[in-house]
Amino acid sequence: MPPRLHANSVPASIIPCPSVRSQSAQTFRQCREFSQSSCRRETLRRREMYAWLNGPGAALKNPLPGSTNYLGAYDKYGNLWRARPGWTPKKLDEEKEETKEEPKSDEEKDASSEGQEPADELEMSVRRDEERKQKSVAKAEKDDELPPERLEDLRPFPLNKYFRSQSVLSEELREAIYQRVVNEGASVSLASVEFGVSNERVGAVVRLKQLEKQYIAEGKTLAVPYAKAVLEMVPKTPYIDPKLPENKGKRPVQHESINDLIVHPATRQQLFVPVSESREFTRVDAGKAFDNNLLPADERIPHPELVTAERELAAGLSFAERTRLAQQRLQKENERKQKIEAKKQEELKKLRTVPGRRWDFVFQDISVENAGKDGRNDKGVGWRYGLPHEDRKKGQVKIPTKVEA
Repeated sequence: MPPRLHANSVPASIIPCPSVRSQSAQTFRQCREFSQSSCRRETLRRREMYAWLNGPGAALKNPLPGSTNYLGAYDKYGNLWRARPGWTPKKLDEEKEETKEEPKSDEEKDASSEGQEPADELEMSVRRDEERKQKSVAKAEKDDELPPERLEDLRPFPLNKYFRSQSVLSEELREAIYQRVVNEGASVSLASVEFGVSNERVGAVVRLKQLEKQYIAEGKTLAVPYAKAVLEMVPKTPYIDPKLPENKGKRPVQHESINDLIVHPATRQQLFVPVSESREFTRVDAGKAFDNNLLPADERIPHPELVTAERELAAGLSFAERTRLAQQRLQKENERKQKIEAKKQEELKKLRTVPGRRWDFVFQDISVENAGKDGRNDKGVGWRYGLPHEDRKKGQVKIPTKVEA
Protein backbone atom coordinates (compact mmCIF):
# COMPACT_ATOMS: atom_id res chain seq x y z
CA MET A 1 0.00 0.00 0.00
CA PRO A 2 1.53 3.37 -1.03
CA PRO A 3 2.13 5.94 1.72
CA ARG A 4 -0.42 8.70 2.15
CA LEU A 5 0.37 12.28 1.26
CA HIS A 6 0.60 14.82 4.04
CA ALA A 7 -1.51 17.93 3.94
CA ASN A 8 1.44 20.27 3.53
CA SER A 9 2.68 18.34 0.46
CA VAL A 10 -0.60 18.57 -1.47
CA PRO A 11 -0.28 20.85 -4.54
CA ALA A 12 -2.24 24.07 -4.50
CA SER A 13 -3.92 23.21 -7.83
CA ILE A 14 -6.02 20.47 -6.24
CA ILE A 15 -7.10 22.27 -3.08
CA PRO A 16 -10.74 21.32 -2.50
CA CYS A 17 -13.59 23.78 -2.93
CA PRO A 18 -15.28 24.97 0.27
CA SER A 19 -18.67 23.93 -1.14
CA VAL A 20 -17.70 20.27 -1.27
CA ARG A 21 -15.60 20.12 1.93
CA SER A 22 -16.69 17.25 4.15
CA GLN A 23 -17.95 18.22 7.58
CA SER A 24 -16.67 15.02 9.20
CA ALA A 25 -13.24 14.46 10.59
CA GLN A 26 -12.42 12.04 7.76
CA THR A 27 -10.07 12.79 4.92
CA PHE A 28 -11.42 15.61 2.74
CA ARG A 29 -12.59 14.95 -0.85
CA GLN A 30 -10.71 16.44 -3.73
CA CYS A 31 -12.62 18.56 -6.28
CA ARG A 32 -11.51 18.82 -9.87
CA GLU A 33 -12.07 22.14 -11.56
CA PHE A 34 -13.25 22.06 -15.18
CA SER A 35 -12.32 25.67 -15.89
CA GLN A 36 -9.48 28.01 -15.06
CA SER A 37 -11.69 30.26 -12.96
CA SER A 38 -12.52 29.49 -9.35
CA CYS A 39 -15.55 27.37 -8.40
CA ARG A 40 -17.44 30.33 -7.01
CA ARG A 41 -17.28 32.44 -10.12
CA GLU A 42 -19.05 31.84 -13.39
CA THR A 43 -17.07 31.57 -16.58
CA LEU A 44 -17.48 33.95 -19.48
CA ARG A 45 -19.21 31.39 -21.70
CA ARG A 46 -21.64 30.48 -18.93
CA ARG A 47 -22.51 34.15 -18.42
CA GLU A 48 -23.05 34.56 -22.15
CA MET A 49 -25.29 31.50 -22.21
CA TYR A 50 -27.48 32.80 -19.37
CA ALA A 51 -27.56 36.22 -20.98
CA TRP A 52 -28.85 34.69 -24.22
CA LEU A 53 -31.43 32.57 -22.36
CA ASN A 54 -32.78 35.57 -20.51
CA GLY A 55 -32.53 37.84 -23.56
CA PRO A 56 -33.04 36.78 -27.21
CA GLY A 57 -33.58 33.11 -26.29
CA ALA A 58 -36.56 33.95 -24.06
CA ALA A 59 -38.74 34.11 -27.20
CA LEU A 60 -38.27 30.38 -27.70
CA LYS A 61 -39.63 29.44 -24.27
CA ASN A 62 -43.22 30.01 -25.38
CA PRO A 63 -43.53 28.70 -28.97
CA LEU A 64 -45.80 30.64 -31.28
CA PRO A 65 -48.86 28.75 -32.56
CA GLY A 66 -48.61 27.80 -36.21
CA SER A 67 -44.90 28.56 -36.42
CA THR A 68 -41.81 26.35 -36.50
CA ASN A 69 -39.84 28.70 -34.17
CA TYR A 70 -36.45 27.78 -35.59
CA LEU A 71 -33.36 29.77 -34.67
CA GLY A 72 -33.09 31.01 -38.25
CA ALA A 73 -36.42 32.84 -37.92
CA TYR A 74 -35.08 35.20 -35.22
CA ASP A 75 -32.37 37.84 -35.31
CA LYS A 76 -29.67 38.23 -32.66
CA TYR A 77 -32.00 40.41 -30.57
CA GLY A 78 -34.79 37.80 -30.44
CA ASN A 79 -37.12 39.47 -32.98
CA LEU A 80 -38.91 37.62 -35.76
CA TRP A 81 -37.61 38.48 -39.21
CA ARG A 82 -41.07 38.29 -40.80
CA ALA A 83 -42.89 40.28 -38.07
CA ARG A 84 -43.50 43.98 -38.25
CA PRO A 85 -41.52 46.31 -35.92
CA GLY A 86 -42.95 46.32 -32.43
CA TRP A 87 -44.99 43.15 -32.91
CA THR A 88 -45.67 41.17 -29.74
CA PRO A 89 -47.44 37.81 -29.35
CA LYS A 90 -50.94 37.57 -27.92
CA LYS A 91 -51.61 37.62 -24.25
CA LEU A 92 -51.11 34.39 -22.41
CA ASP A 93 -54.48 34.77 -20.69
CA GLU A 94 -56.33 34.53 -24.00
CA GLU A 95 -54.35 31.48 -24.99
CA LYS A 96 -55.10 29.83 -21.67
CA GLU A 97 -58.82 30.50 -22.08
CA GLU A 98 -58.76 29.05 -25.60
CA THR A 99 -56.77 25.97 -24.59
CA LYS A 100 -58.91 25.07 -21.59
CA GLU A 101 -59.63 21.37 -21.58
CA GLU A 102 -63.21 20.26 -21.91
CA PRO A 103 -64.63 18.06 -19.13
CA LYS A 104 -64.10 14.41 -19.88
CA SER A 105 -66.96 11.97 -20.02
CA ASP A 106 -67.10 8.77 -18.02
CA GLU A 107 -66.00 6.70 -21.02
CA GLU A 108 -62.98 8.91 -21.64
CA LYS A 109 -62.06 8.80 -17.94
CA ASP A 110 -62.19 5.02 -17.98
CA ALA A 111 -60.08 4.88 -21.12
CA SER A 112 -57.50 7.31 -19.73
CA SER A 113 -57.32 5.41 -16.46
CA GLU A 114 -56.43 2.28 -18.36
CA GLY A 115 -53.66 4.11 -20.24
CA GLN A 116 -55.49 3.95 -23.61
CA GLU A 117 -56.36 7.02 -25.63
CA PRO A 118 -59.91 7.31 -27.05
CA ALA A 119 -60.51 5.89 -30.50
CA ASP A 120 -60.25 9.09 -32.55
CA GLU A 121 -58.54 11.38 -30.01
CA LEU A 122 -55.69 12.23 -32.36
CA GLU A 123 -58.05 13.36 -35.11
CA MET A 124 -60.43 15.13 -32.73
CA SER A 125 -57.63 16.95 -30.90
CA VAL A 126 -56.14 18.20 -34.15
CA ARG A 127 -59.57 19.36 -35.34
CA ARG A 128 -60.20 21.20 -32.06
CA ASP A 129 -56.83 22.90 -32.39
CA GLU A 130 -57.64 23.97 -35.94
CA GLU A 131 -61.03 25.33 -34.86
CA ARG A 132 -59.43 27.32 -32.05
CA LYS A 133 -56.85 28.70 -34.46
CA GLN A 134 -59.56 29.75 -36.92
CA LYS A 135 -61.50 31.49 -34.15
CA SER A 136 -58.42 33.27 -32.88
CA VAL A 137 -57.54 34.44 -36.40
CA ALA A 138 -61.06 35.77 -36.89
CA LYS A 139 -60.95 37.71 -33.61
CA ALA A 140 -57.42 39.02 -34.05
CA GLU A 141 -56.72 42.32 -35.70
CA LYS A 142 -54.79 42.63 -38.90
CA ASP A 143 -51.83 44.26 -37.17
CA ASP A 144 -51.42 41.28 -34.82
CA GLU A 145 -51.41 38.63 -37.52
CA LEU A 146 -48.13 37.12 -38.68
CA PRO A 147 -47.37 36.70 -42.39
CA PRO A 148 -46.74 33.15 -43.62
CA GLU A 149 -43.33 31.60 -43.14
CA ARG A 150 -40.65 32.20 -45.74
CA LEU A 151 -37.82 29.94 -46.81
CA GLU A 152 -35.46 31.74 -44.45
CA ASP A 153 -37.74 30.88 -41.53
CA LEU A 154 -37.36 27.15 -42.21
CA ARG A 155 -33.67 26.98 -41.32
CA PRO A 156 -33.23 25.04 -38.04
CA PHE A 157 -29.44 25.53 -38.12
CA PRO A 158 -28.45 29.21 -38.59
CA LEU A 159 -24.88 28.38 -39.66
CA ASN A 160 -26.10 26.02 -42.41
CA LYS A 161 -27.81 28.31 -44.91
CA TYR A 162 -28.40 25.57 -47.47
CA PHE A 163 -30.55 23.27 -45.31
CA ARG A 164 -34.25 24.00 -44.96
CA SER A 165 -36.79 21.86 -43.19
CA GLN A 166 -39.24 20.08 -45.47
CA SER A 167 -42.97 20.03 -44.83
CA VAL A 168 -44.80 16.94 -43.60
CA LEU A 169 -48.41 15.92 -44.14
CA SER A 170 -50.82 17.34 -41.59
CA GLU A 171 -53.10 14.99 -39.68
CA GLU A 172 -56.18 16.28 -41.53
CA LEU A 173 -54.53 15.62 -44.90
CA ARG A 174 -53.57 12.07 -43.88
CA GLU A 175 -57.10 11.33 -42.72
CA ALA A 176 -58.55 12.78 -45.94
CA ILE A 177 -56.25 10.59 -48.06
CA TYR A 178 -57.25 7.51 -46.06
CA GLN A 179 -60.96 8.27 -46.38
CA ARG A 180 -60.65 8.94 -50.12
CA VAL A 181 -58.83 5.69 -50.88
CA VAL A 182 -60.36 3.23 -48.41
CA ASN A 183 -63.92 4.45 -47.86
CA GLU A 184 -64.64 6.11 -51.21
CA GLY A 185 -62.72 3.53 -53.27
CA ALA A 186 -60.54 5.96 -55.24
CA SER A 187 -57.37 4.64 -56.86
CA VAL A 188 -53.94 5.58 -55.58
CA SER A 189 -53.10 7.53 -58.73
CA LEU A 190 -56.35 9.51 -58.54
CA ALA A 191 -55.74 10.40 -54.88
CA SER A 192 -52.19 11.40 -55.79
CA VAL A 193 -53.46 13.90 -58.36
CA GLU A 194 -56.21 15.27 -56.11
CA PHE A 195 -54.03 15.89 -53.03
CA GLY A 196 -50.70 16.63 -54.73
CA VAL A 197 -48.90 13.71 -53.04
CA SER A 198 -46.81 11.05 -54.78
CA ASN A 199 -48.12 7.51 -55.27
CA GLU A 200 -45.58 6.03 -52.86
CA ARG A 201 -46.53 8.46 -50.11
CA VAL A 202 -50.25 7.84 -50.62
CA GLY A 203 -49.68 4.11 -50.23
CA ALA A 204 -47.58 4.67 -47.09
CA VAL A 205 -50.24 6.92 -45.54
CA VAL A 206 -53.00 4.37 -46.17
CA ARG A 207 -50.93 1.55 -44.70
CA LEU A 208 -49.92 3.50 -41.58
CA LYS A 209 -53.49 4.66 -41.03
CA GLN A 210 -54.68 1.07 -41.20
CA LEU A 211 -52.08 0.06 -38.61
CA GLU A 212 -53.10 2.95 -36.38
CA LYS A 213 -56.77 2.00 -36.45
CA GLN A 214 -55.85 -1.65 -35.94
CA TYR A 215 -53.82 -0.78 -32.83
CA ILE A 216 -56.72 1.27 -31.49
CA ALA A 217 -59.11 -1.64 -32.04
CA GLU A 218 -56.71 -3.99 -30.25
CA GLY A 219 -56.51 -1.66 -27.25
CA LYS A 220 -52.88 -0.63 -27.65
CA THR A 221 -51.65 2.70 -26.29
CA LEU A 222 -50.76 5.36 -28.86
CA ALA A 223 -48.18 8.10 -28.38
CA VAL A 224 -50.70 10.87 -29.10
CA PRO A 225 -48.96 13.62 -27.05
CA TYR A 226 -45.65 12.87 -28.75
CA ALA A 227 -47.25 12.99 -32.22
CA LYS A 228 -48.93 16.31 -31.46
CA ALA A 229 -45.68 17.79 -30.11
CA VAL A 230 -43.73 16.75 -33.20
CA LEU A 231 -46.39 18.10 -35.58
CA GLU A 232 -46.30 21.45 -33.78
CA MET A 233 -42.54 21.81 -34.28
CA VAL A 234 -42.26 21.05 -38.01
CA PRO A 235 -43.83 22.76 -41.05
CA LYS A 236 -46.98 21.07 -42.29
CA THR A 237 -48.85 20.88 -45.59
CA PRO A 238 -52.44 21.91 -44.79
CA TYR A 239 -55.56 20.23 -46.10
CA ILE A 240 -57.94 22.43 -48.08
CA ASP A 241 -61.40 20.90 -47.77
CA PRO A 242 -63.31 21.64 -50.99
CA LYS A 243 -66.64 21.11 -49.19
CA LEU A 244 -66.21 24.26 -47.11
CA PRO A 245 -67.62 27.45 -48.68
CA GLU A 246 -64.50 29.53 -47.94
CA ASN A 247 -62.37 27.04 -49.91
CA LYS A 248 -64.50 27.17 -53.06
CA GLY A 249 -62.30 27.46 -56.13
CA LYS A 250 -59.05 26.87 -54.22
CA ARG A 251 -56.60 24.27 -55.45
CA PRO A 252 -54.91 21.83 -53.03
CA VAL A 253 -51.44 22.69 -51.77
CA GLN A 254 -48.89 20.67 -53.71
CA HIS A 255 -46.87 18.71 -51.17
CA GLU A 256 -44.32 17.45 -53.69
CA SER A 257 -43.80 16.87 -57.38
CA ILE A 258 -45.92 13.89 -58.41
CA ASN A 259 -44.32 13.42 -61.84
CA ASP A 260 -40.70 12.84 -60.83
CA LEU A 261 -39.17 10.33 -63.22
CA ILE A 262 -37.18 7.44 -61.77
CA VAL A 263 -33.85 6.83 -63.49
CA HIS A 264 -34.06 3.61 -65.50
CA PRO A 265 -31.04 1.27 -65.22
CA ALA A 266 -30.79 1.07 -69.02
CA THR A 267 -30.18 4.84 -69.28
CA ARG A 268 -27.09 4.86 -67.04
CA GLN A 269 -24.75 4.07 -69.93
CA GLN A 270 -23.40 6.51 -72.50
CA LEU A 271 -24.37 5.90 -76.11
CA PHE A 272 -23.31 7.43 -79.43
CA VAL A 273 -26.13 7.00 -81.93
CA PRO A 274 -25.51 8.38 -85.43
CA VAL A 275 -28.57 10.15 -86.83
CA SER A 276 -29.02 11.83 -90.18
CA GLU A 277 -29.57 15.58 -90.19
CA SER A 278 -32.94 15.31 -91.94
CA ARG A 279 -34.36 12.93 -89.33
CA GLU A 280 -36.36 14.10 -86.31
CA PHE A 281 -35.01 12.33 -83.23
CA THR A 282 -37.79 12.19 -80.61
CA ARG A 283 -38.06 10.81 -77.08
CA VAL A 284 -39.43 7.56 -78.47
CA ASP A 285 -36.28 7.11 -80.54
CA ALA A 286 -34.12 7.94 -77.53
CA GLY A 287 -35.86 5.28 -75.46
CA LYS A 288 -35.40 2.65 -78.16
CA ALA A 289 -31.73 3.56 -78.44
CA PHE A 290 -31.17 2.47 -74.85
CA ASP A 291 -33.62 -0.45 -74.85
CA ASN A 292 -36.21 -1.66 -77.32
CA ASN A 293 -38.78 -2.01 -74.53
CA LEU A 294 -38.01 1.33 -72.86
CA LEU A 295 -40.98 3.70 -73.05
CA PRO A 296 -40.52 7.46 -73.58
CA ALA A 297 -40.55 9.85 -70.64
CA ASP A 298 -44.14 10.97 -71.35
CA GLU A 299 -45.39 7.42 -70.75
CA ARG A 300 -43.05 6.40 -67.93
CA ILE A 301 -44.03 9.20 -65.56
CA PRO A 302 -46.42 8.21 -62.74
CA HIS A 303 -49.29 10.26 -64.22
CA PRO A 304 -49.20 10.22 -68.03
CA GLU A 305 -52.85 11.25 -68.13
CA LEU A 306 -51.84 14.75 -66.97
CA VAL A 307 -49.66 15.19 -70.05
CA THR A 308 -52.55 14.16 -72.28
CA ALA A 309 -54.89 16.56 -70.48
CA GLU A 310 -52.45 19.46 -70.96
CA ARG A 311 -52.13 18.66 -74.67
CA GLU A 312 -55.91 18.60 -75.08
CA LEU A 313 -56.17 21.91 -73.23
CA ALA A 314 -53.51 23.45 -75.48
CA ALA A 315 -55.38 22.12 -78.52
CA GLY A 316 -58.42 24.24 -77.56
CA LEU A 317 -60.87 21.42 -76.71
CA SER A 318 -63.89 22.29 -74.60
CA PHE A 319 -64.40 21.04 -71.05
CA ALA A 320 -67.15 18.63 -72.09
CA GLU A 321 -65.00 17.18 -74.86
CA ARG A 322 -62.01 16.74 -72.55
CA THR A 323 -64.23 15.06 -69.95
CA ARG A 324 -65.60 12.64 -72.53
CA LEU A 325 -62.12 11.72 -73.75
CA ALA A 326 -60.92 11.23 -70.17
CA GLN A 327 -63.81 8.86 -69.46
CA GLN A 328 -63.01 6.87 -72.59
CA ARG A 329 -59.36 6.54 -71.57
CA LEU A 330 -60.38 5.45 -68.09
CA GLN A 331 -62.72 2.82 -69.50
CA LYS A 332 -60.01 1.45 -71.81
CA GLU A 333 -57.56 1.31 -68.93
CA ASN A 334 -60.03 -0.65 -66.81
CA GLU A 335 -60.65 -3.09 -69.66
CA ARG A 336 -56.90 -3.57 -70.13
CA LYS A 337 -56.44 -4.31 -66.43
CA GLN A 338 -59.30 -6.81 -66.52
CA LYS A 339 -57.70 -8.62 -69.46
CA ILE A 340 -54.35 -8.79 -67.66
CA GLU A 341 -56.02 -10.16 -64.54
CA ALA A 342 -57.96 -12.74 -66.56
CA LYS A 343 -54.74 -13.84 -68.27
CA LYS A 344 -53.03 -14.29 -64.91
CA GLN A 345 -55.92 -16.39 -63.67
CA GLU A 346 -55.72 -18.59 -66.77
CA GLU A 347 -51.99 -19.12 -66.25
CA LEU A 348 -52.59 -20.08 -62.64
CA LYS A 349 -55.19 -22.64 -63.70
CA LYS A 350 -52.61 -24.33 -65.95
CA LEU A 351 -50.31 -24.94 -63.02
CA ARG A 352 -50.58 -28.17 -61.06
CA THR A 353 -49.62 -28.09 -57.40
CA VAL A 354 -48.63 -31.26 -55.58
CA PRO A 355 -48.42 -30.71 -51.81
CA GLY A 356 -45.42 -32.26 -50.08
CA ARG A 357 -44.31 -32.73 -46.55
CA ARG A 358 -42.12 -29.60 -46.49
CA TRP A 359 -42.66 -27.95 -49.88
CA ASP A 360 -45.32 -27.79 -52.56
CA PHE A 361 -44.21 -28.82 -56.04
CA VAL A 362 -45.63 -26.82 -58.97
CA PHE A 363 -45.70 -28.36 -62.46
CA GLN A 364 -46.31 -26.62 -65.76
CA ASP A 365 -46.64 -28.05 -69.26
CA ILE A 366 -43.79 -26.88 -71.52
CA SER A 367 -43.45 -27.37 -75.25
CA VAL A 368 -40.17 -27.69 -77.13
CA GLU A 369 -41.41 -25.32 -79.80
CA ASN A 370 -41.39 -22.44 -77.29
CA ALA A 371 -37.61 -22.08 -77.66
CA GLY A 372 -37.97 -20.99 -81.31
CA LYS A 373 -35.94 -21.97 -84.34
CA ASP A 374 -32.64 -20.67 -82.98
CA GLY A 375 -33.31 -21.85 -79.42
CA ARG A 376 -32.80 -18.37 -77.98
CA ASN A 377 -36.40 -17.43 -77.22
CA ASP A 378 -36.98 -16.35 -73.62
CA LYS A 379 -40.01 -18.67 -73.39
CA GLY A 380 -37.86 -21.73 -73.86
CA VAL A 381 -36.78 -24.02 -71.04
CA GLY A 382 -33.38 -23.19 -69.57
CA TRP A 383 -33.12 -19.66 -70.93
CA ARG A 384 -33.16 -18.10 -67.46
CA TYR A 385 -30.32 -20.33 -66.29
CA GLY A 386 -27.74 -18.51 -68.41
CA LEU A 387 -27.59 -18.29 -72.18
CA PRO A 388 -24.27 -16.64 -73.13
CA HIS A 389 -24.28 -13.47 -75.18
CA GLU A 390 -22.49 -13.28 -78.51
CA ASP A 391 -20.67 -10.00 -77.82
CA ARG A 392 -17.22 -11.61 -77.47
CA LYS A 393 -17.54 -14.03 -80.40
CA LYS A 394 -15.39 -13.46 -83.45
CA GLY A 395 -17.01 -11.72 -86.35
CA GLN A 396 -19.60 -9.87 -84.26
CA VAL A 397 -19.84 -6.23 -85.38
CA LYS A 398 -20.82 -3.97 -82.47
CA ILE A 399 -20.57 -0.52 -84.07
CA PRO A 400 -23.32 0.98 -86.24
CA THR A 401 -22.97 0.07 -89.90
CA LYS A 402 -25.85 2.14 -91.28
CA VAL A 403 -27.86 5.27 -90.55
CA GLU A 404 -31.63 5.00 -90.48
CA ALA A 405 -33.33 7.61 -92.63
